[in-house]
Amino acid sequence: MQLLSKKQRKMLLRIVIAAVLFVPLLVLELTGVSEEWAWYIALPVHLVPYLIVGYDVLRKAARNICHGRIFDENFLMCIATLGAIAVGEYPEAVEVMLFFQIGELLQAIAVRRSRRSVSDLMDIRPDYANVERDGELLRVDPGDVQIGEIILVKPGEKVPLDGVVIEGSSNLDTAALTGESLPRGVAAGSELISGCVNMSGALKARVTKPYGESTVAKILDLVENASSAKAKSEGFITRFAKYYTPAVVLLALLLAVVPPVFLGDFPKWIRLALTCLVVSCPCALVISVPLTFFAGIGGAAREGILVKGANRLEELAKVQTVVFDKTGTLTSGRFTVTVVHPDRMAEEELLYLAAAAECYSDHPISLSLKQAYKKEIDRTKVASVEEIAGRGVRAVIDGKTVLVGNERLMLDHKIVPTECCHAEHRGTLVHVAVNGVYAGHVEICDELKPDAAETIRLLRPRKTVILTGDHASVGEDVAARLGVDEVHCDLLPADKVMKVEALLQSKPASSALAFVGDGINDAPVLSRADVGIAMGALGSDAAIEAADIVLMDDKPSKVTTAIRASRRTLRIVRENVVFSLAVKVGVLIAEIIMTSLGSNSDMTLAAFADVGVLVLAVLNATRALRVK
Repeated sequence: MQLLSKKQRKMLLRIVIAAVLFVPLLVLELTGVSEEWAWYIALPVHLVPYLIVGYDVLRKAARNICHGRIFDENFLMCIATLGAIAVGEYPEAVEVMLFFQIGELLQAIAVRRSRRSVSDLMDIRPDYANVERDGELLRVDPGDVQIGEIILVKPGEKVPLDGVVIEGSSNLDTAALTGESLPRGVAAGSELISGCVNMSGALKARVTKPYGESTVAKILDLVENASSAKAKSEGFITRFAKYYTPAVVLLALLLAVVPPVFLGDFPKWIRLALTCLVVSCPCALVISVPLTFFAGIGGAAREGILVKGANRLEELAKVQTVVFDKTGTLTSGRFTVTVVHPDRMAEEELLYLAAAAECYSDHPISLSLKQAYKKEIDRTKVASVEEIAGRGVRAVIDGKTVLVGNERLMLDHKIVPTECCHAEHRGTLVHVAVNGVYAGHVEICDELKPDAAETIRLLRPRKTVILTGDHASVGEDVAARLGVDEVHCDLLPADKVMKVEALLQSKPASSALAFVGDGINDAPVLSRADVGIAMGALGSDAAIEAADIVLMDDKPSKVTTAIRASRRTLRIVRENVVFSLAVKVGVLIAEIIMTSLGSNSDMTLAAFADVGVLVLAVLNATRALRVK
């Protein structure tokens, strides 16, 4: 992408032509030659560069006035420069318009570079898909590929659609999605996520989703439309500008009329009023604040953090309570399985019944049972599968009624677990009963994620809480090892919502509560929290839909990265607001003092100060692209 767009190149050409025409006039003014010109000579020779560089400003101001939008930066520039021409200050009118257009061009370049940076960071849109049709390999638009078709992804190509690998093995570069540099290995049977880059071997995959529902399409839609949800700060600046500009015009009018009545010298005070209009132009505020939020969202996207709008980013900066789900969030979801069984049932048979009953579930515990069984499960032998929320599963396997779940499921069916049900275990117990008779249990021990403890440490002094459906001995052990402030165990999904409600009631009014879950079964809590953060959501539709913020990998430390990015963005917004207003007020006070002491106010210096503030504010806004 070129540094300048076609429109910006035309603007640059107009600035150069106007400057070339104006510089000789400026030299003549400095040497005193132009002072001898009559107005009918001075006016047209200055109007030529003025109109070349500023005709579009005059046109926009006139158009906006016709549509009832009077008070904006174009109106201020028109009034100030046309007023300068009216009082005979032709060179200053040209200088002010030149400086204004230079500032607008620099701002446009900075915004274009910022948007290009975000586009480059999210350069995951596939250009084509290699699809097998009628024995031929065709290159087609990803949107034309249907579910069930076979695609070929060659080394170095982007994965165009979500699917399942049916042939080949390779490593995928997921950096554009997750911000992680380590490749992800895939082989036959692995899930293939669109937007990744195939690094080594060729892969054949069966498409499971149309392009419009693919991971890459959802991510691009989130990033591209994030700016539509505006932050409160943006709304404040919009309302501020709505009243600020008329107030500035009124102040300029008062400066032009009131002081001369008592002090005389109308031309000098009119000149000050025009200077007031120039220096008070609100461009820096109106442009830099939304640009900062846009850059902040883009910088977070580079780290694999998708933020659904500036309002979510602003809310995240206020988080003082962070609530975590345990399994798959603070723990790895990779379980070690230990089978405890009575003599009447073999270990392999007990594990088979547990895995078969859970064969339709994607919960981490269910996946670990199926992995521990290590054999293909014949699903034709599994019938009448019923999931019981917060309890477990009831299924008919080989004609036997099998219950697989926690102790509450057993007690609901008047089955008392008899072996090893004391509280000394560190893992989750999955009990199995067959035809109403207790058969044994499987103890599943989860591992803490490597960065879980560091995440809790970095979140201090914020309050941290764990909500889990696990037994108290398991949840409290994890909380103790991590140093979490509170832990609530044995919770059903509805209980988690109630706990979050209670925490929302007890938190300080000016703060926010974030809930972090793995996005599989935490949608109600993600929706209820002030900020819902879904973690490890690569390919998870439920997480992307339910959460306010989506972490594309499974590292809890990304929560601290997201909070840091939000706080940095808000800090830059405040810097730009304070800096812009301070400089404008300072210059305006200085101009008033100079005029009161008998000196002429410098309209050119005011224009330079306004342009300088605009450029510095925009450049400062682009710092939000850098999260770290």
